Amino acid sequence: MNYTAISKYVGRDIYLIDSDNWKSKIFKAQIQPLRYKNKMYLDGIPTPIGTGLSGYYMYIGPESHDLSRLSKDGRVVDADGKKYIVSHSEKVFERQNTFYIWAILKETSEVN
Repeated sequence: MNYTAISKYVGRDIYLIDSDNWKSKIFKAQIQPLRYKNKMYLDGIPTPIGTGLSGYYMYIGPESHDLSRLSKDGRVVDADGKKYIVSHSEKVFERQNTFYIWAILKETSEVN
């Protein structure tokens, strides 16, 4: 089993765009607000418990869409048209195979 099999049941429609006008097909991924307990991924900036870290999101998506391959101008776009910059991404492995892609996204105020 891999993330693509799981995404049949969870996630929302998103797609990727890049600076050369490339656009991926729509696929399913999880994008959730980053919680306080995850502050260590944001340069260790502490905030009071209960205070959100505005604009940062946790991404979990399929192994077939490697966010590290996007250029610095590449974006993740959700079903509502919100765009996100990839701050950090990593592959998560199951044995020797990539199971899913994990990332920290920063919401951007860019207009379509």
